[in-house]
Amino acid sequence: MQQIQWSDFEKVELRVGTIIEVHEFPQARKPAWKLRVDFGAAIGTRMSSAQITSLYAKEDLLGRQVIGVINFPPKQIGPFHSEVLVTGFHDEAGRVVLAIPERAVPNGTKLL
Repeated sequence: MQQIQWSDFEKVELRVGTIIEVHEFPQARKPAWKLRVDFGAAIGTRMSSAQITSLYAKEDLLGRQVIGVINFPPKQIGPFHSEVLVTGFHDEAGRVVLAIPERAVPNGTKLL
């Protein structure tokens, strides 16, 4: 494991947002959802492609808070422009389990 300095961690903008839209993404190479995530008035909404279809149905995601990295440069994924990285962990089967706050917090709140 490579160690980083505290100043490196401070550069990563991990913020809480609420998923407000979920769309199918049939053009993706691996099954994925297109998500619109609301990060509050100061940041706004951002789009993300998330390979989480094996554990999360559309109806499971709407209204759910997630933790996203909002200061990565946008990434082109096929015809889609992803603006935020929604975070998660791989389980034993390789499926992505979302990283979520334990309790609701205001959208845009920064991880400390």
